Amino acid sequence: MGKAKKAQKFAVMKKMVTSKALKRHKEEVLNPNKKVENKEKTSRNVPYVPSALFFKYNTALGPPYRVLVDTNFINFSIQNKLDLEKGMMDCLYAKCTPCITDCVMAELEKLGQKYRVALRIAKDPRFERLLCTHKGTYADDCIVDRVTQHKCYIVATCDRDLKRRIRKIPGVPIMYITRHQYSIERLPEATIGGEFKLTGGLQAIGRQCGIGCPVGQPNKAYM
Repeated sequence: MGKAKKAQKFAVMKKMVTSKALKRHKEEVLNPNKKVENKEKTSRNVPYVPSALFFKYNTALGPPYRVLVDTNFINFSIQNKLDLEKGMMDCLYAKCTPCITDCVMAELEKLGQKYRVALRIAKDPRFERLLCTHKGTYADDCIVDRVTQHKCYIVATCDRDLKRRIRKIPGVPIMYITRHQYSIERLPEATIGGEFKLTGGLQAIGRQCGIGCPVGQPNKAYM
């Protein structure tokens, strides 16, 4: 029987041994256990998500609220002639405790005699003082680190850069000044002035998220 003709191959090139392949081969010969060591060193970093979060809303927040106050928030409150504690209670319809960190106090002291009124307000005995154990006195980084670790605070600030950083952290509401009064952002309606009720709270959050009525049968108001 005759031999079957093989189809002619077009554009076939011989494999070239590159310098990278030689280097990789030498490493495998000299250090055969290197890949195993690298796999052992690399650890999976799985971010911790609190169970109290419903989408980007923190359902564990409830009165009495603890409000982390930034430096410029005190200064703008003085300009708008607003009392911190009274204005917060009018905004949230519940008891509020303003919290002043050591970094905020240090920034107010550095601003000098011009901001002595803000420093006197920050030293009010009704306000809660929070100790800082980190280096430096930059209040923005201190506040961001604190709310990332402990999602039990509302951040009161008028700084655009700080608000942009806080919005990236889920479950942290932001208080700011608008039209000579305090306003709140990213806080579920059902948690204001009382405890978070399951059905009403989820419906309020669902309406804000735009996902429709999350509990029970669909309601016409959400469609």
